[in-house]
Amino acid sequence: MKSTLFVALLAMAGLANAATYNIDPSHTYPSFEADHKGLSLWRGKFNNTKGTITMDRAAKTGSLDITIDTTSIDFGHDKMNSHAKSPDIFNVEKFPTATYKGKSFKFNGDQLVGVDGELTLNGVTKPVELKVDRFKCVQDARLKREVCGANATAEFKRTDFGINFGTPNFAPEVKLAIQVEAIAAE
Repeated sequence: MKSTLFVALLAMAGLANAATYNIDPSHTYPSFEADHKGLSLWRGKFNNTKGTITMDRAAKTGSLDITIDTTSIDFGHDKMNSHAKSPDIFNVEKFPTATYKGKSFKFNGDQLVGVDGELTLNGVTKPVELKVDRFKCVQDARLKREVCGANATAEFKRTDFGINFGTPNFAPEVKLAIQVEAIAAE
């Protein structure tokens, strides 16, 4: 009984050091690039994202829960935006959101360098590892709270998520880039 209580107290002590951050939707835009017939790379982004990040930098642990509004896709080209929302590609009527659930954070010393998690896109969930090449937290003078930011990247095959439009003329590989900023919860 004493050892169970001790383990519970240790777990609670770890939770006391964890901080929760809310994604700042005005500073967070997942973007991607995909092949266009081998001629060029089309780039797009999602304009609406929300979620939370929980992190304990001392314990080097964390999780994240991100929701992307797939109806907010923006290629900077109205016709392409409409087509991307159709059942051919993102099928936003049936799947208006995509999610990323980060299960574990990877650190190199004190620096966050990766997140292992699962991407759910078009109703399909697959593991996707984010590589973090920039991470920093600062005390924001205006907000009077800590703000953390990162740049994360990943690569996956869209066909793994049932997005088969145009293959093989359009390569299935997609590069994902996420600029994210999050504000410590009050």
